[in-house]
Amino acid sequence: MRLTSLDVFRGLTMATMILVNMASLPNDDRKYAWLDHAPWHGYTIADLVFPFFLYIIGVSMAFSLAKYTSGDVPLSKQVYWQILRRSAILFGLGLILNNLVWNYNLTEPKFFANLDKLRIMGVLQRIGIAFFFASIAVLALAQRCLWILTGGILVGYWLILAFIPALDNSDGVFSQFGNFGAYVDRLIITPAHLHKGSKNLSDPEGLFSTLPAISSILFGYLTGTWLKRQPVATRTSASLLMYGLAAVVIGLVWNSFFPINKKLWTSSFVLFTTGWGLISLAACYELVDVRKYRQWFKPFEVMGLNAIFIYVASIVLIKLLMVNQIAKDTSIYVWLSTQLFGWAGALNSGVLFAIATVLLWLVVAYLMYRQRWFLKI
Repeated sequence: MRLTSLDVFRGLTMATMILVNMASLPNDDRKYAWLDHAPWHGYTIADLVFPFFLYIIGVSMAFSLAKYTSGDVPLSKQVYWQILRRSAILFGLGLILNNLVWNYNLTEPKFFANLDKLRIMGVLQRIGIAFFFASIAVLALAQRCLWILTGGILVGYWLILAFIPALDNSDGVFSQFGNFGAYVDRLIITPAHLHKGSKNLSDPEGLFSTLPAISSILFGYLTGTWLKRQPVATRTSASLLMYGLAAVVIGLVWNSFFPINKKLWTSSFVLFTTGWGLISLAACYELVDVRKYRQWFKPFEVMGLNAIFIYVASIVLIKLLMVNQIAKDTSIYVWLSTQLFGWAGALNSGVLFAIATVLLWLVVAYLMYRQRWFLKI
């Protein structure tokens, strides 16, 4: 069984990611606040993208691992090696992107320079680690135990952050440098390999804050296992919607004493974004699987079918446009957006350029789909 609505949801998330990345580049004032990540506590549309990816991975796992969790196919070492292999590839791709981002220049190519300052963590690294541990949990535990584990991670993470401050910083338990997670990252990863934009004192995709990200995947998995038992009907979409609204409300209530914060990946953030994931999946499920409006969403479906390729290729393109200059102090990105859409004004030129980039990748995804090229890890 394959949910077309899930491919559409993945493609929509991918398109939103490209839009956000291109319209809110670092050190570029030409951007709308809602297309940029929240500076610390709080949330914007941009902050939903990453947790949506993790949630979608979890829903997909309910189908891809079903033959093992149902007992139809016995578990073997090969299954665990496949999980480890996929996790390692994701982590490795993330490391390559981290190095490529800051060092590759068309006039002076340096793929692997400054390894002593290489940032270790990142988006793909977090996905790889969270996917590994979530997969092991799914294969090892019964569903009731998965609910307990998911809730235990969220409550435990809250208690640790709320009551254990960083031992080397007194800014506050929920501050950027004073939270316990940042301390663990400084201790294990070391400052030289943390995010430069955080003064090498913390990391927005840190090692410790990856722990609650496992819950984001497990919530997706639990959604998928429930969805498999439901009829393809509007009442199923309505149930997803109601569960989503409940999760959003609980996240907002928890926010009053454990702030919603993407960079800390707080437990309230997990529930809040899982709620919006459920709501978004409900909309896609109703329109695509129930009402059969598949052709309307075909562009996003084909993008969702090659998500990992589009992700990596789009990041490489973004960084090439950022790092390389067409004139002194003028990046290719700024020059192109100004030349093509400068007539729309400083704020809108970046957004229009981002939309044009999304359309470009939709075309690439469609051409790959026509050739039946699907990149799998």
